Amino acid sequence: MRIESSEIKVALADDHAMVNDALATIIGSFDGYKIMLKAINGKELIDQLQVNNLPDLIILDINMPVMDGYDTARWLNVRYPHIKVVALTMFDSEFSTVRLIQLGVRGVVKKKMNVHELKRAIDTVVESGYYFSNNRLVTLLSPISSKILLANNIMLAENELLFLKLTCCDLTYKEIANEMGLSVRTVENYRDALFTKLNVKSRTGLVTYAIKNGVVSADNY
Repeated sequence: MRIESSEIKVALADDHAMVNDALATIIGSFDGYKIMLKAINGKELIDQLQVNNLPDLIILDINMPVMDGYDTARWLNVRYPHIKVVALTMFDSEFSTVRLIQLGVRGVVKKKMNVHELKRAIDTVVESGYYFSNNRLVTLLSPISSKILLANNIMLAENELLFLKLTCCDLTYKEIANEMGLSVRTVENYRDALFTKLNVKSRTGLVTYAIKNGVVSADNY
């Protein structure tokens, strides 16, 4: 829950000075938000972070020189996972959104969003955890719900999504069961359920679906 009595400290990272300045002005005008630093790339952002005075929220451009949004999000997720990150992107693809989710990003909005969507996005991330503008892929992650909605309104539970990712690795079903800390029978139940949900008939079909929908990268195959 958002604490109304304290301001949300916000950091910005965008390689376009005009965008940074505009965002600072807009977000600074929102009640309860304070801009604490601006950077032109991920490295400059990281260099400005102070352990004893960290931002609560980072607005992060994906396409930046020196250190882009993906690498910056990865770094933040490892060292400061409690900092909430909202990514700005020119693209609206399932693959990029899934990749950002895997890197710990809490929200993704297109750079063409209006002021009202920007405020809704950061308010939602601060108050309830996640916001994604991509209508084809919506995350429903919260303390009471850990599911992801993929294309064609296919809902996967967290363990189903993990199983699908592991299916794309060079592991037997027994090894997948060990990795997940489950019985082989339970893993087989996940497999059968996904066969039905995803309308496929084999492990190859599962892998193909995972690649096409950005759950795993095709670069690994």
